[in-house]
Amino acid sequence: MRITIGYTLESIGYVVGAQGLISFASQTFFGAEWGWMHKVVDLPSTAYLALVALGAALVVTGLRTRKAAERRKGA
Repeated sequence: MRITIGYTLESIGYVVGAQGLISFASQTFFGAEWGWMHKVVDLPSTAYLALVALGAALVVTGLRTRKAAERRKGA
């Protein structure tokens, strides 16, 4: 079960991080709205950087959860 949770957190992290990065870059450098994140929330450019950090944190948490479960299973 922990392995599934790890994969899920990691996958969500990749999506949130990528959408945050796309939204930040599009607002900052092009003055346009790309991706689908702007359809869900209307945030300033700097707040999208927080979503990139949140995505990275979810990826790291997912990896740690999955690796810990694999070590326990192998022991």
